[in-house]
Amino acid sequence: MKKRDEFLKIFHTAEKKYGLSGKRLAAEGWKHSWQTLLVTIMSAQSRDETTIPIAEKLFAKYPTLGALAHASHDDIFSILKSINYNKTKTKNVIAAAQHLLQYHHGQVPRTIEELLCIPGVGRKTANLVLGECYGKDAICIDTHCHRILNVLGIVRTKNPHQTEVAMTRIAPKKYWSRINRIFVLWGKDCPGRDKKKLLEKLEK
Repeated sequence: MKKRDEFLKIFHTAEKKYGLSGKRLAAEGWKHSWQTLLVTIMSAQSRDETTIPIAEKLFAKYPTLGALAHASHDDIFSILKSINYNKTKTKNVIAAAQHLLQYHHGQVPRTIEELLCIPGVGRKTANLVLGECYGKDAICIDTHCHRILNVLGIVRTKNPHQTEVAMTRIAPKKYWSRINRIFVLWGKDCPGRDKKKLLEKLEK
């Protein structure tokens, strides 16, 4: 219970500071669930500020899954070329579109097991999509969440997956889908592994 109490105290403080922020993260604000999925694939190891305009350009040229599924690698790459891991992400965006059409009639699946079968989808992406698209209780742990939770001593884990598992035991389920946005905004605001600076940031 001690870890839960520590987490809730920190989370509520962080939510007061960042909960009303109008800053858009990459997975937010898309019309279609498949767009949310593909943007989240694209956003891995890339800044949201970089990913969002690239995704907008991509969907303006390819407004349907069918168009993306039949797009040429070179055309998609020309749009994604300024994003990190552009070759891999180009391949995964096309393959994910094809997968959704072939196995799910163009719909984004609602289970983590099915989502993890999609090219380019890991646990972070799958959990984010479940929360963002379907309002499910899912803990999305990105590098910011993993870093902050370890620096503050809420968890002692070696990777985001371990952090996700640990947090399912610590955080009440009703908070799971809210953790990512709050901690990402906090993490962007205060990079690094200085515990004092992280906590001071919440007080300013």
